[in-house]
Amino acid sequence: MTTTAGREAADLCAQARDLAENGHLERAAELFSSAVAADPPVEVLAGALLGLAVVRDRLGDLAAARDAARRAMDTGDPRSAPRAAHHLALSLEQDGRVEEAADVWRRLLDLGGPAQVVAAHHALARLAEARGDSARAREHWERALAPLAGAGEPGPPHAAAVAEAARDLTGRLLEQGAAETAAAAADRGLRAAPDDPELRVLRAATRMEQAVTDLVGALDAQPVRPDTFGTAVELLAGLLALRGEPDAAAGVWSEGVRGGAPGCAEEVRGRLRRGFAPWEDDGETDGDGGDPWWEPYLEEAVATSSAPLLAGELFAALTRMYALLAVPVAEGEARPAVLRQVMEQALRVPDATVWGEGVHADARGRMGRAAGGADVLPPGRPGRGGPDTP
Repeated sequence: MTTTAGREAADLCAQARDLAENGHLERAAELFSSAVAADPPVEVLAGALLGLAVVRDRLGDLAAARDAARRAMDTGDPRSAPRAAHHLALSLEQDGRVEEAADVWRRLLDLGGPAQVVAAHHALARLAEARGDSARAREHWERALAPLAGAGEPGPPHAAAVAEAARDLTGRLLEQGAAETAAAAADRGLRAAPDDPELRVLRAATRMEQAVTDLVGALDAQPVRPDTFGTAVELLAGLLALRGEPDAAAGVWSEGVRGGAPGCAEEVRGRLRRGFAPWEDDGETDGDGGDPWWEPYLEEAVATSSAPLLAGELFAALTRMYALLAVPVAEGEARPAVLRQVMEQALRVPDATVWGEGVHADARGRMGRAAGGADVLPPGRPGRGGPDTP
C-alpha cells in the first residue's frame, strides 16, 4: 500500500520532472532531494534518485550525480536501477574512467532487461576492443547480437539496442576490411530491426566491398573474354569511384585500355566512351574527319569521375565568352579595333583551362588546312603561342 509519504514524494518527483523539462534544474534538484528525504517506498525512491542523478549531471555536479546514480542502483528497483546504471556507466566513460565504467556495465548485466543487457554487452565489447582484448570483445559482440532465447519478435527497446550494436560492429569491421564478417553482423541486426535504414545502407556497403574483392580477383586472373574483362573493369572502376577513390578508379581504366587478351582493350575503351555524342564533321571548317578534339578530355573525365567538374568549367567559359561578346553587340559597337579586342579577349578565355590547348590547336589546324597548310595565326594570338599567351 502506498503511504502518504510515498504519495507526497511521488508528487514531488512529478513536479521536479516538469521543472527539469523546462530548464529549472536547481529547483528540480531540490524537489528530487526532498522526495528522497521523505523515505518513500523503493520504487519512488529509486525514481527520485535517478531524477536527481540526471539533473545534477546536467548542472555539472558530477560527484553528486554519480552518488545519486549509485544509490538508485543499490535499490535494485527493476525500472529505475538499470537506467541509473546505464547513466552512470556512460558518465564514467565520458570522464575516461573506463575501468569503473566497465564494472557498472557488468552490474547492468544483472540488473537490466533484454535491451539494457544488449547495451551493456555492446559497451563491454567496445571497451575490450579499446584495450586490445579481441577475444573478450568477440564474446560480448556475440552476446549483444544474440536473439532472445525462447522469445518471439523482440520488443522495440530490445530491437533498437541490437540495431545500435550491429551498426557499430558492422562499421568497425568494414574499417578493418572484414567485409564478409561485417555483412553477417548487419544481417543479424536486421533480423531484430528489419526496417533500420542505416543497417540496410551498411549491409549494402559490405556487399560493395565484397564485390570489389571479387572484381580484383577476376582481373588478376586475366580473363580472356573481352566482355568479361570489360565488365570487370567498368564495375571495379565505378565501385572505387563510389568508395571515394577516384585515382584508383582512373588507374583501373588506364590498365584496362592497355588491354589484356585480344579485343579486351577495345572493349574497355568502348565502355569508357559509352554515351559520347556521335560526331560528324560537316566540312564547313575543313576538318580532318577524325575524332573531335574534346573526346580525350571526356575520356579522362569519365575515368577520373570528374565529368561534373569539366562540365562546370565548360559552362563557365561559355558564359564568360558570351558576356564579353554580348556587350558590344548590345551597345551597337561598330569600331573595328574595339570589336577585334573583344573577340581576342573572348578567344583567350579557354587559355587557363586544361582543354584550352586542345581547342586552340583544333582551330589552328582547321584554319591552316583552309589556307593550304600555312600557319595563319601570328605570334601572340590564342593558340599560336608567344609572349602574350599563357
